[in-house]
Amino acid sequence: MLAKPLILIVEDEPGIADTLAYALGTEGFEPLCCATGEAALQSLARRAPALVILDVGLPDLSGFELFKLIRARSDVPVVFLTARSDEIDRVVGLELGADDYVAKPFSPRELVARVRGVLRRSTRASAAPASAPAVAPTTTPIEIDDSRRRIRFYGRLLDLSRYEYGLLRTLAARPGHVYSREALLAQVWDDPGQSFDRTVDAHVKTLRAKLKAVAPAIQPIRTHRGSGYALADDLPAAL
Repeated sequence: MLAKPLILIVEDEPGIADTLAYALGTEGFEPLCCATGEAALQSLARRAPALVILDVGLPDLSGFELFKLIRARSDVPVVFLTARSDEIDRVVGLELGADDYVAKPFSPRELVARVRGVLRRSTRASAAPASAPAVAPTTTPIEIDDSRRRIRFYGRLLDLSRYEYGLLRTLAARPGHVYSREALLAQVWDDPGQSFDRTVDAHVKTLRAKLKAVAPAIQPIRTHRGSGYALADDLPAAL
């Protein structure tokens, strides 16, 4: 018998944690609840979950800080859960590299669907065939290794989230071509209907910061106001 996917629920409100555990348990998952960030880190050290549902408001540290600690040791998919629905909270979570974001109050059925969607995308990414051909545009100093899902910028390996990788890969395939936010959502996100334009902006911002760390004087991703984004087609061949 196949083991059920373990879902780590980090939520300090017992009623919400119990509701999530019940909903996930009845849908074929194995839920495990932790009420604090410290307990969650100890659980992660004992057993790797398939996904983490992480509440932003925890009693010992913020969910955003806990996310950074989790990401430092694992690339496990993370879905943020919060009572705050302000867009700025969503953007912070997305800029950190979260895989999805759900605001309270929420439907347990919707959250389970989000979990399935994130796991589906994660599984597809990890199951990419090792023999997949590399796609490396010859007109830019960007080297793309599809088999390992890695991108080098001027010879430097970039530490990218799956969405940052997808964005840069898409833009690099056609330097100079302006992609609308809708087009990027459709090509990079498997469930574009569950995301929004600001999601693209947030990930472009973090991607730009990582490119700038390699080449501070260069702006590879250009904004075309009212249209979208494009990779510059006049990047120097070397720094």
